[in-house]
Amino acid sequence: MATPKESVQCFGRKKTVVAVTHCKRGRGLVKINGCPIELVEPEILRFKAYEPILLLERQRFAGVDMRIRVKGGGHTSQIYAIRGEHDKSTCGVFTR
Repeated sequence: MATPKESVQCFGRKKTVVAVTHCKRGRGLVKINGCPIELVEPEILRFKAYEPILLLERQRFAGVDMRIRVKGGGHTSQIYAIRGEHDKSTCGVFTR
């Protein structure tokens, strides 16, 4: 029988943007291209990136670290690709 993995890596696309998320157990850090999610500008796009986390309660994410790499496209498309990745990666972590 296979051993359960400690981390999940998945990707999502929106137009020409590719976002790759590496999700593992940790301290609740969410980083986009190496920067904390709190530093994403403009502010309205930061809220769009936060929505999936807020919908599933911030406490559930306290034990999960997410590193997100995003490349290509514009700012808005990047945020929507990241939002799709939140869903896939959290499902992968919480079901294991």
